[in-house]
Formats: sequence, C-alpha cells, structure tokens
Amino acid sequence: MASSCSLFNSSLATKSNFQLLHHQNNPKFNRPTPTVISCTFSPTTSSSNNNSPSPQKNRRLPDENIRDEARRRRSTAENIFSAKYIPFNAGPDSTESYSLDEIVYRSRSGGLLDVQHDMEALKKFDGAYWRELFDSRVGKTTWPLGSGVWSKKEWVLPEIDPDDIVSAFEGNSNLFWAERFGKQFLGMNDLWVKHCGISHTGSFKDLGMTVLVSQVNRLRKMKRAVVGVGCASTGDTSAALSAYCAASGIPSIVFLPANKISIAQLVQPIANGAFVLSIDTDFDGCMKLIREVTAELPIYLANSLNSLRLEGQKTAAIEILQQFDWEVPDWVIVPGGNLGNIYAFYKGFKMCQELGLVDRIPRLVCAQAANANPLYLYYKSGWNEFKAVKANTTFASAIQIGDPVSIDRAVYALKNSNGIVEEATEEELMDATVQADSTGMFICPHTGVALTALIKLRNSGVIGAGDRTVVVSTAHGLKFTQSKVDYHSKEIPDMACRFANPPVQVKADFGSVMDVLMKYLGDKAPKH
Repeated sequence: MASSCSLFNSSLATKSNFQLLHHQNNPKFNRPTPTVISCTFSPTTSSSNNNSPSPQKNRRLPDENIRDEARRRRSTAENIFSAKYIPFNAGPDSTESYSLDEIVYRSRSGGLLDVQHDMEALKKFDGAYWRELFDSRVGKTTWPLGSGVWSKKEWVLPEIDPDDIVSAFEGNSNLFWAERFGKQFLGMNDLWVKHCGISHTGSFKDLGMTVLVSQVNRLRKMKRAVVGVGCASTGDTSAALSAYCAASGIPSIVFLPANKISIAQLVQPIANGAFVLSIDTDFDGCMKLIREVTAELPIYLANSLNSLRLEGQKTAAIEILQQFDWEVPDWVIVPGGNLGNIYAFYKGFKMCQELGLVDRIPRLVCAQAANANPLYLYYKSGWNEFKAVKANTTFASAIQIGDPVSIDRAVYALKNSNGIVEEATEEELMDATVQADSTGMFICPHTGVALTALIKLRNSGVIGAGDRTVVVSTAHGLKFTQSKVDYHSKEIPDMACRFANPPVQVKADFGSVMDVLMKYLGDKAPKH
C-alpha cells in the first residue's frame, strides 16, 4: 500500500498556487502561512534501494498542461491587490481614475496616464516577504510565475486571471559581468550589462508586451470592442506585438517607417502574421497616424503612450536588484528614444524602495543618440524649455525619435533619481559597440549609445572606478548585423572605423598562410 508524507515549507511562492494564500489568516501580514506539499511513494520502493527513483512532488496529471495545472491548484483566497489608471503625476487632490478594463490612453486634460497600485494593500506585507516571494519563483515553469514579469504579478496586473495571460516566459535575462571591457577600457571592476535583448523576440519590448496583450486578451473575453492591436514602430515594438498577438490569435497591425529599420527587424512582424503598413514617413509620423486611426477603429493602441507596457518593463529593474541579492547598484544607464523605459526603470526601483525591499534607488542615466537628442538638449538647458527635434538617421534606429511621447515621464524619473542625460555621436556609438564586441559581447547600437555615456561619465570622474554600474542592453546584436558589417568593412562614410577587424585576404598556399599567422602571433605575443 502506498504511503504518503507531508512536507511543510515556509516559502509560499514555490507552490503552484497562483495567488498569495491566507492573507486574511495572517495577523501580521508579513509572512506566508506554511503550506503543505503532498508526495507519494511506490509500495515496492525501499529507502535502502539506491536504484529506486526519487519521489516526484507536484507532478502534473497525465492529461494536464501547465495552464490546466495552475487552474486546478489556484487559491480560493480573495485577491486583496488592485490597480487603476490615474493621470500621470496627479496631485493629491485629483479624483480622476479609470479601471484597467477601460480603453483609455489619455487623461481628461489630454495628459499621460499612469498605473497606480494600491500601495496600502501591498504594504501589509513587509520587504522581506516580497523578496522571498519573488526569489522563490525565479526559473520555475509554474504558469505563469516562471516569467520574469509575471513572477511579480501582484505588482503588475494583480487582478488579471492567469487564464488570460499571454506569456513566453520572458524576462529573467542575463546580468553579464563585463569584466574585460570594464578593466581594459574604463578601469572598472564592477561593470555589468543587463542583456534585456536576450528575450523571446530579441528586445526588452517583450517585457511590456506580455502585459499589454494579456490585458487585451482579457478585454476581448469580456466582449469589449477590440478587434486587433496596433502600433507604430521603429522595429522592436512591432516584433514583440506581432509575436504575442500571434501566440494568442489576436490580429496585429503595424505601422513602420519605410526604409528606416533593419531587415531583421522588418521580417519579424511579417513572419508572425502581422498586417504591416510601410509608410513614407518617420516614426513620429507613424505615431501620429496610429493615434488617429485607433481613435476611429476598434484597434487597441500598443505604443508606450499606453502605460500598461511600462508595468512589464519596470520588472527589469526589480530583476536587477534580485540578481544583486537585493543590493542597489550605484548607476543604471538606459538608452532613450520614446523615453518610456527610463521611467519604467525608475518606477520599478521606487516601488522596491517604498515597499521596503531596498533602502535607496540608483542614480539613472538616460543615453540618447546625438542625431535624435531632444531630452539631452532639454537637460542641457537646465530643464528650461522642451523642443521636439527632427530626428536624423542613426545606427541606433530604435531610438531615432525626435518628439518622444514619454518626455514628462522621463524628466520626472531623472529629477527624482538625481539623474543625468548624455549623448553619443554616430562614430562614438559605433566605436563603443565594436569595442564591447571585442571583449566577448555582441551588442546592438543602442547599447553602444549607453556605453558611450558611461565612457564619458567615467572619463569626467562622475562615475567612479569602484561604482557598481549597470548598462541596460535593449536589443540583441543579431538584429543589427549590417551596421557591424559596414563598420568592419570600413564602408561607413565619414567614419574612421578605427577598431575595424576585416578578414585578411591570403593566397591559397602554405607559405603565405604561415607568413600571415607568424606576423599575427608575433604581434599578440606577451612583451617581456
């Protein structure tokens, strides 16, 4: 006869229960009630038999998938967390708010919206509780908590049903110790690169799109007037939108500026079945058109004007803290175009501080391409007057934006984090990209912009040699191979390409090959 055992574990989140358990029964609201895991043993198994299989805990039923399993094990405890839209940076006297189930992108005054969480409910649990909860979910396959975004569900979309979530288990991206780059080029030993581009579609946009498309999926099930989802894009947004829509069977519509994005970026929405419009304008022109279209047709707007995406993107900040065992870095440097991401990082860090997970936030740096630098110019003016610019062509095409939607959000984040704005010329960003690649990375030009900002701030002494610094890499370098080919081929006009590493043409005979190799090895040999 099979015997059974009960294993008591104080960690709530490793279980498959989707919602936090026993909130009402925990008088201190600062530790989860222990939960029971059941396990069974074969009647013929002997504890002394070294060849017997280990007991299996929480194994799914044969006819279940992970979503079925999550549904079966779902807690019946009442969800005590909630969130709503409010006008961005609303004063304490403002009463304007909207349900997240409403289709609304702007406040009554025409300003941006923000997602506001019920912080009093979240504060019923202390920082140690949230740290333990989030840590216990990392790397799991439990639906949907194994996602780097949905492992923080209580802080993202607390009221959504797990059945409505559309996830590719995004997030949990590598925090790369840039040992050689830091030592060789900057004299730093604590430099890190957060590779958000190592993701489902190759960019950080997945973090926000899983949230937005999940909410759209919920709205469609509620029979709201949403036929499809649309965005204007410089490449990465459209890739993320089309992939998540394809996974959930929701039509996606993409407005792209003609001849201004890489082939690798263009092919992603096409491959995922999006309806792609190539429009003879720049990103700002596409953005204007998509806003006009979504006001007339049942198409849900997916650009970062929609604050839902920022709820997913902020989890990258929380993840950085997790990866440092909840120690706060000194600096975080983020490339900036439409400027939603710098605010998302600020929001993630700030929530961790307010809820007691950490005691401070890092200083933020927003890095812009000099060819599309309205925030930099605004910063250099002492925040006196913002002026949109006509964005010129840049290798960092995803941030080639002259009139950013989230300018007010970015300024708020920078002012409240003692932040800095820097810029990078085309030659500076490409040189930095190639130097990083030469130390074992393979980064996008946008990361080259952020690294240029770091180099300038390090050289000026603003960032110290011992400062723990994180550079956010927003996309995968494989999306931008043409810029690398052009650089190493020295085919970029008016650029020295001084770190180019072109292949050496050699005759097909042993002597010629030996001559070239002997010279190369001689140059590389240690000098005594």
